[in-house]
Amino acid sequence: MPKVSSVIVPYAAYLRVYEPLAAFPDDERAHWTRYARRPDRPSYQDELRRSLADLLPTPPVAVPVHESAEAFVTEVDGVVCVCPWRTRLRGWQALVDLAEDFPEPVLDALIPPVVRRQSAQDYERWLERNPDARPWIRTATWQVPINWFVLVSDAEREYDGGDGERAVAPVLRYRTPMVQARRRVARGLRALREAVDEGPLIDGLVDVGRWLEEFHPRSLVELDYGGLVHALPAGELEADHSAADVAEGIEALRHGDGAAAGAAYGRLVERWRAVRDRRSAN
Repeated sequence: MPKVSSVIVPYAAYLRVYEPLAAFPDDERAHWTRYARRPDRPSYQDELRRSLADLLPTPPVAVPVHESAEAFVTEVDGVVCVCPWRTRLRGWQALVDLAEDFPEPVLDALIPPVVRRQSAQDYERWLERNPDARPWIRTATWQVPINWFVLVSDAEREYDGGDGERAVAPVLRYRTPMVQARRRVARGLRALREAVDEGPLIDGLVDVGRWLEEFHPRSLVELDYGGLVHALPAGELEADHSAADVAEGIEALRHGDGAAAGAAYGRLVERWRAVRDRRSAN
């Protein structure tokens, strides 16, 4: 169980894929095999601290110079599975997203233009050598995208309220086999396409479905609320069953019950609007 960090925790949720060691090339497999035996493996809080520390120098280090050799590790039915951090790749991708989310004057204040230009050039050169590269981790700030909830079921929900006296943070996550996640994507897309026109929800589900197809079929998919547990009061977090609402809405669409689907969607929108509103509260 992670301890509450002394550093401000970014309010971000994560979608991770843990692949079995057999999915990796021989040299990388050897590295992860050794790595998995380490007793001192870092947590996601450690990754956040390192990323935040890189922003302190002048000029800031927007993207690590070298790729991370760290990973999250778990065991599935006796098989060791790893989720590489790939912090450098994710940093490059995050810079692209920042340019879409913030006006240029704000970006200039956060990360100088010369730093962004150099990072973009480095990324372009790297992609030429690694055209098929993809991250094992997706990140969303101040929300969990609705399409992520399609991948999991309420029965797979794992909640621990933590322990404030021991500075142990709450945990809310879902874990599901890759085959189940892919089936749910397919069923969800069928129901949505039969009921509604093309839109952001369908586009997002298509995108995440294509991403899942890049991984070993015996992988594990994890949806982790991460730092969002600090953006929700304990009672609301414990009562959060968003995956159940999404499943109910999709099932209602399959049966042509627009009213029930609308009610489920309304609960989701209200819950996550309250979280996003906190982003601009100050």
